[in-house]
Amino acid sequence: MSRKVAREILYQLVFEYLFLKEVNSETLGLMLLDGSLSDDDRSYITEGYYGISAECAALTEEISRHTIDFKIDRVFKSDLAAIVIAVYEIKNCADIPDAVSVNEAVGLVKKFSTDKSYSYVNGVLAGYLKSRDAKRTEP
Repeated sequence: MSRKVAREILYQLVFEYLFLKEVNSETLGLMLLDGSLSDDDRSYITEGYYGISAECAALTEEISRHTIDFKIDRVFKSDLAAIVIAVYEIKNCADIPDAVSVNEAVGLVKKFSTDKSYSYVNGVLAGYLKSRDAKRTEP
């Protein structure tokens, strides 16, 4: 199975997490039962889900600095889930290029959110990357 499908499953899990504010091992277990998932896909989903849940407060705090005229609690949960996954991948998954994380987040919101969400998500992630890159070049 492709990473794209695994990312969609992770997106659904993170979306649920943003509402429950706790890990739902039962939902994770059910999602991992999909026979078409490879071991790498299952690992990506599991590590991503537990990693995001452990870092969620820090990730949303970082994201809130770039949410262009919105408080973080006003951002659609469907958009926030995609942004959280992208920022988590950018920070923690060296094997995934930043551009791929951004493009996949945009693709998720094009599929699961509003018609205008993709440009918002792209803008938030561009702001995050610009800020991160500026910090890297500081002496």
